[in-house]
Amino acid sequence: MDVITTEIKDVLIIEPRVFKDARGYFFESFSQREFDEKVTPLLGHKINFVQDNESMSSYGVMRGLHFQRPPYTQSKLVRCVKGAVLDVAVDIRKGSPTYGKHVAVELTEDNHRQFFVPRGFAHGFAVLSDVAVFQYKCDEFYHPEADGGISILDDSLGIDWRIPAEKALLSEKDTKHSLLKDFDTPFDINVNLY
Repeated sequence: MDVITTEIKDVLIIEPRVFKDARGYFFESFSQREFDEKVTPLLGHKINFVQDNESMSSYGVMRGLHFQRPPYTQSKLVRCVKGAVLDVAVDIRKGSPTYGKHVAVELTEDNHRQFFVPRGFAHGFAVLSDVAVFQYKCDEFYHPEADGGISILDDSLGIDWRIPAEKALLSEKDTKHSLLKDFDTPFDINVNLY
């Protein structure tokens, strides 16, 4: 696999080696050994994934921007196995030089890219295809009492979701998250989140 660094430290794009022939294709979607060899040195600490999730959504669905509050913070390794999504990580670590900045990447069933979202980031995606099946690995179990979010429609974030406003489909919960300017982040750049 190839690891691509982004303009925000520890937010990474991962491209697996895909072997194609007349029958189709094959690739390792995850190898702990290879992740440890190539990603751990960049992060400076080991990641142990403990839970896998999958969602299916139709065009225009926007999910996010979600995170879990300490002490149940989560890193995620995400990918789109059917269709296409625009996936986004927003830095919400107080004191970070990139606070409020984001990285966006298109994940598709054809490019097989994966996106690593570290702890201290809000995460969300928008479905660009008719249907998308989205999978993610988490390094902490889901704790509903630690659920948090910032508004996916916050214009101050400068995210082009590539979905016309009249086509956007959000859950009721996601329409109630605060804007970044009204958000009191539970994350601090000077506190070890791992």
